[in-house]
Amino acid sequence: MTPKHLGQTSTLPASPEQAVLDYVPNPRPGHPYLVRFTQPEFTSLCPVTGQPDFAHLVIDYVPDASIVESKSLKLFLGSFRNHQAFHEDCTVGIGERLFREMAPTWLRIGGYWYPRGGMPIDVFWQSGAPPAGVWLPDQGVAPYRGRG
Repeated sequence: MTPKHLGQTSTLPASPEQAVLDYVPNPRPGHPYLVRFTQPEFTSLCPVTGQPDFAHLVIDYVPDASIVESKSLKLFLGSFRNHQAFHEDCTVGIGERLFREMAPTWLRIGGYWYPRGGMPIDVFWQSGAPPAGVWLPDQGVAPYRGRG
């Protein structure tokens, strides 16, 4: 589990498929706790028009044996800026990849997408029922209100 990015100079991967996510040992194994990452300026491209799409992502997970290293996660999320995919594919794909590779006890992702064609699209995915006894705060992203 030697991290590729931590303490190294790293460049933005050309695509999510080329991105390498680093995982390190959980410093508190046996102590259930929640980790939250927020990416309020996530971008990708519309697969039809090629126009940019913007989202506020919130990733919550309860670690098991490992945690995701934050620099590698930042680079992975940044690699979507030239990636063409629908909101649903980006959001669910990020959650599924993290869950598959890191194997946390539990993971959820909320993708709060800014309007496309006048309609915001929110996408949510989780790996299963949340574990008992772990504090799960609201993701804290207000519904889109436009100019109102």
